[in-house]
Amino acid sequence: MKHVSTFLLVILLTACAVVAQPDPQQRRGGRPGAEQAAPAQTPAQTTQAAPRGPAPEEKSVVTKHQGRFGGVQMDYTATAATYVIRADDGTPKATMFFVSYTKDGADPAKRPVSFVYNGGPGSASFWTHMGLGPKRVVLTDDGRGMPAPYSVVDNADSFLDATDMIFVDAIGTGFSRPAPGENLAQFYGVSQDAQWFADFIYQFLTRNGRWQSPKFLIGESYGTTRSAQLAQTAQQRHQIYLSGIVLVSAVGFGNWGADDRTIFFLPTYITSAWYHKLLPPDLQKLTMEQIAQQARDFAHGEYAAALEKGDQLTPGEHERVVRNLARFTGLSPKFIENANLRVSPQRWFKELMRSQRRTVGRLDSRFLGIDEDAAGERNEYDSSQASYSGPYAALFRDYVRHDLKWTSEAYYLTSGNVRPWDQGTPGQAGEALRSAMTQQGTLKVLVVAGYYDLATPFNGIEHTVSHMSLEPPVRKNVSFAYYEAGHMMYIDKRSREKLHKDVVGFINSSYKP
Repeated sequence: MKHVSTFLLVILLTACAVVAQPDPQQRRGGRPGAEQAAPAQTPAQTTQAAPRGPAPEEKSVVTKHQGRFGGVQMDYTATAATYVIRADDGTPKATMFFVSYTKDGADPAKRPVSFVYNGGPGSASFWTHMGLGPKRVVLTDDGRGMPAPYSVVDNADSFLDATDMIFVDAIGTGFSRPAPGENLAQFYGVSQDAQWFADFIYQFLTRNGRWQSPKFLIGESYGTTRSAQLAQTAQQRHQIYLSGIVLVSAVGFGNWGADDRTIFFLPTYITSAWYHKLLPPDLQKLTMEQIAQQARDFAHGEYAAALEKGDQLTPGEHERVVRNLARFTGLSPKFIENANLRVSPQRWFKELMRSQRRTVGRLDSRFLGIDEDAAGERNEYDSSQASYSGPYAALFRDYVRHDLKWTSEAYYLTSGNVRPWDQGTPGQAGEALRSAMTQQGTLKVLVVAGYYDLATPFNGIEHTVSHMSLEPPVRKNVSFAYYEAGHMMYIDKRSREKLHKDVVGFINSSYKP
């Protein structure tokens, strides 16, 4: 979304989308969570400093509102503000911008509180804000963008009926900024980012009397990597124990080889071909759940075995896997042979609908695009992001100023330049989440995934969870919810309503009211 757009290769430690190589042309300019892996730091780059300017200041604007969420009429307070985040010695290091929505009259010691953000890394949180908050962008029922003049409406499917929501911009995105002269490397990385978010949460809990509240993290795309690391960092640094984590369009937290990422993308290729009615009749008549399961079975069965054999495949085995791969994907046998059985996402976006002179969206493969050169190797743009990014960016900037009364001469950076990004060590975020879940014992995780998401394919996070070495008493605290949607399942009506039901049910079941 919302996020910045990228293909996260080694997810957890990369700061981005799931299993594909980073593609500079696909960087989510302001999209929520569709991310791109950032290059590793070099000694020369770590000395980059924030521009000089005035000392960081705190600011707060409070407004009163009413809304109806999940059928519950509610008075609520919105607070748009910045906190100055300081080092342990009190030195101002950065300002972090947030908007909190709190239910009026609720007991703060019992009311759940959720911290919500996008990913990128480098994406501001306006995507989740205008998709999950009390107001939402008006799109068509199937999630297509509408032309200007844009409009917002009350979001009946916001989670505010179950939890207060705090939307936070990472440092270097939105209105959040490093303090003048500060070394940028201390903010931009898996561990660094989690530390500052942990410090922000500590400040919020302390200033607002929320230490007794049930606490949740809701992150999208790279925001799921942040949540995984943050669960451990907050626990170790501030003894903040969470009740639950919602991983929205999750980046897989694994350390895989090149063939693995091909395997994990394949099920989404197959579900997407099914959506576009490109499969044989016997496959096309299956339900979404049935075709997704057949896709998993083929990807991790015959296909994975063929890739494992490599050049030792016999001619007969090679011919069979090419034939079956074409049958499941809608791609031509010749193209699959020329690609050596391994179709990269960049080529797939262009190839699937080439005969119709159309490209397929990355964040949501239901969206089709048109390129100048139909014979080209790569798509020119992400047709899904292009459909709704304009309304989201415009309406948030209007909403924050006119409804929330926040005024600032600073640019709202929908996509911040947070490079280079320190990716940490392979498997770091997954191990952090395993550790936090194991030590806390009661921490629950809900994974929500779209069947048409090629930024963070659903099979990648499935594999991650099944390889986290969680003991059975801990493993039972992880659940999955699936949507016939893409990266931002809340853009279309049916999936948005299901998401509300799933997340509110998860929150209510994760603590004792």
